[in-house]
Amino acid sequence: MVEGLRTRKKERTRRAISEVAIAMFLEHGFDQVGVAEIAAAAEVSKPTLFRYFPSKEDLVLDRIADHRGEAAAVVRARPAGRTPLDALHDAFMAGLDAREPTTGLCDHPAVMAYHRLVFDTPGLASRVAEYAAADAEALAEAMSESPSEAAGEALGEAASRDPGSNAGPAPLLGARPVPLLTSRLVAAQYIAVRQILARDNYAALASGRTADEVYGEAVAAAGTAFELLRHGARAHGL
Repeated sequence: MVEGLRTRKKERTRRAISEVAIAMFLEHGFDQVGVAEIAAAAEVSKPTLFRYFPSKEDLVLDRIADHRGEAAAVVRARPAGRTPLDALHDAFMAGLDAREPTTGLCDHPAVMAYHRLVFDTPGLASRVAEYAAADAEALAEAMSESPSEAAGEALGEAASRDPGSNAGPAPLLGARPVPLLTSRLVAAQYIAVRQILARDNYAALASGRTADEVYGEAVAAAGTAFELLRHGARAHGL
């Protein structure tokens, strides 16, 4: 009980420091605000601040850090019969419907200001790229963890379509593990697609349009993007 209270108190302190920092960065600019100023405004010491946030960038990206590993979690929790890309597509579409900030289709002024801060600050954008690379590796591991019936069937179909193959009709190969290299390539493509879709949605909103106005285009773009991913990955059951 005591440990739970202590954990919740630490979480409140961490979030309070981050919120103070983000507000100051939005008002004055990321490079114009020092860590000492943030600590003073948050009423904590600099050593305390650094215990929660090892770097200045972490003060801003605390919000994004909460979403790290989500793609891998979606793949692991997918319903039976759904491929990894099906599950990721479902999740992205649900995010568009809910106007989640991670899809870029959220026109709340505070969210727009936060995205602008991240995208316009090179150091922050670089850290986001590092997060994306880590997400791709985690997603690849999730894709490779368990054998896939779809992979076995699709690989059999691919073999039967190969002009150089002597195989007859596609055999039912059963469950096969997905090679890690294949998963890494597909995962990297998904992460890139997710970033492009989100950035395009954000750019449309930044031009003055509302999320409701952009929604139809965002849905169509996501459909096109995931169809391209599936076409390249179908032979491997992803």
